[in-house]
Amino acid sequence: MKGLQRSQILPTEEYEEAMGTMQISQLDLFRLLDQNHDGRLQLREVLAQTRLGSGRWMTPENIQEMYSAIKADPDGDGVLSLQEFSDMDLRDFHKYMRRHKAAASELVRNSHHTWLYQGKGAHHVMRAIHQRVLRLTRLSPEIVELSEPMQVVRYGEGGHYHAHVDSGPVYPETICSHTKLVANESVPFETSCRYMTVLFYLNNVTGGGETVFPVADNRTYDEMSLIQDNVDLRDTRRHCDKGNLRVKPQQGTAVFWYNYLPDGQGWVGDVDDYSLHGGCLVTRGTKWIANNWINVDPNQARQALFQQEMARLAREGGADSQPEWALDRAYRDARVEL
Repeated sequence: MKGLQRSQILPTEEYEEAMGTMQISQLDLFRLLDQNHDGRLQLREVLAQTRLGSGRWMTPENIQEMYSAIKADPDGDGVLSLQEFSDMDLRDFHKYMRRHKAAASELVRNSHHTWLYQGKGAHHVMRAIHQRVLRLTRLSPEIVELSEPMQVVRYGEGGHYHAHVDSGPVYPETICSHTKLVANESVPFETSCRYMTVLFYLNNVTGGGETVFPVADNRTYDEMSLIQDNVDLRDTRRHCDKGNLRVKPQQGTAVFWYNYLPDGQGWVGDVDDYSLHGGCLVTRGTKWIANNWINVDPNQARQALFQQEMARLAREGGADSQPEWALDRAYRDARVEL
């Protein structure tokens, strides 16, 4: 009923407030960014952290423009020493990012989307798709029924989604978006714990629009190796052709993958870095897809508590009760994607 809404990768007010409460010195921040521990910040080390930025996709050229604007790199070599980083006022960085409003083509994601209810009482087509997902994943009905509604996405010409993982690791500072409804915990960040992804292609795309998995089948994974010689394998507007696996959209087909590794004890373990994927630039026409994400909390006790609470709500609400109401309310105004 709301129609399509622009997809955005922008920090929420709560996120910015939480970031503001974090106590980290400039030296500690430098050490965090300096992944090879050589005492210097190369462009690729900064680019690797653009997920913490304002939603604008940063390129090597963007970083150098920013350095120049805030006078962070006096010698212009594109590398920041510890002294240069210490001399920089981080408030200038935030002011610069706020002043430069990104165009749609400069965002992490350029698309429009909406959410469609699939729970009990939904349209028979939506329920039929839900049953197919249930058979495909071979998970318990409770887990599938209590996962996110279906997301339908439209990418127009020029649309893209830079490479990302659909789920995030759960640290002590984070909680899963779905189980936070019942968990009596107070943490600054939340993440969408998406154990599985089922991506449906709803049409044939005239040009571009492939789903790329840049590091599929690599023997090893190194985040810093994704950015070499100004080639960022995560950049789906410029470097999709360099990814290891590209799936061309074909109407009526779907791609299915796991976002987490098993923990060896029959439950969810660490995020699978090889699930990194993105939507290549649509060069001609329009691309329509749909996503079904299966939500599972890596904290098994918390997932069990969530399912028990949803079952209790269903029992107390009578025969017409829909335990999915809680999730639908949680995602009703969703604007933020991983």
